[in-house]
Amino acid sequence: MTETPAPTPRDRPGTGRDETENERLDRNWGELLQELRVTQTGTQILTGFLLAVAFQPRFADLDAFQVRLYLVLVVLTVVTTALALAPVSLLFHRGMKRQTVRAGNALTAATLACLSVVLPATALLIVDVVVGRGAAFVTAGALFAVLLTLWVLVPAFLRHRHGGVERRPDDD
Repeated sequence: MTETPAPTPRDRPGTGRDETENERLDRNWGELLQELRVTQTGTQILTGFLLAVAFQPRFADLDAFQVRLYLVLVVLTVVTTALALAPVSLLFHRGMKRQTVRAGNALTAATLACLSVVLPATALLIVDVVVGRGAAFVTAGALFAVLLTLWVLVPAFLRHRHGGVERRPDDD
């Protein structure tokens, strides 16, 4: 009887990939950075837009609620932008690739969590100024529901549908 050899680092059953752990981590890091490029650009543009709002003539017409919401949005967009930019400054060239990929994944999740608040709240401010408070809250609630569905419920459904296998960010 012939013994089956133990899997080598390149043989990962069920993955459909022939790569070492370092190759997988490199690929995961590259894919994560590619996703962040879109998020970084969007958060930077939104932050710039919000920073410019205070210097517009109509800013003086905002009521107290709108000014407070605006200030909260400025802080949240700056935090979101910082979270989106943070992964590129992680532990590069320190021999900590696995930790870098995991931390980058966690920072990306935090960025998306902040965006799930920032985007509807930005719409809340804009619709409140343009149309009115009632329509603003309906719009913001609907947008939050859409983001929750796309970013949380659909992925959870797909994980459940495909056996509920939870994988670490570097196990792609």
